[in-house]
Amino acid sequence: MGALVVVLATVATVALCVVVHYEGLAYTSKRIPSGKRNMRLKVLVGIAAVIALHAVEIAFFGIASQLLVLWPECGRIDGATLFVDHLYFSAMNYTTVGVPDLLAVGPLRFLAATEALTGLVLIAWSASFTFLEMEQYWRGR
Repeated sequence: MGALVVVLATVATVALCVVVHYEGLAYTSKRIPSGKRNMRLKVLVGIAAVIALHAVEIAFFGIASQLLVLWPECGRIDGATLFVDHLYFSAMNYTTVGVPDLLAVGPLRFLAATEALTGLVLIAWSASFTFLEMEQYWRGR
């Protein structure tokens, strides 16, 4: 039963992150300043927006892991005692750094592995978005 709960929580968290990322990039694209005079500001706003989106998505996974460890059958994260530990664990997985000072045990390993894949895809998506914004800046010069 614990594995099923972890899988369902993981799917929900991934879906939430993808929707937030899409909507965040769409909103940013529409709201960033236009015109040749504001190109630097446009790039800076775009970078700030994608960093903020990734921070929110890391928090979503941190919240999911914090909630899942409340049910022992879902597993545990060795070394994590505070919420900030879950955020750190989430950031290490999302960015695929994978520092081994915190370790997922049991079904929670599925959340951790899926978060790494999700982070990789969303970071690549952000890189594409940033490249397109920079390309307009370079063309404007």
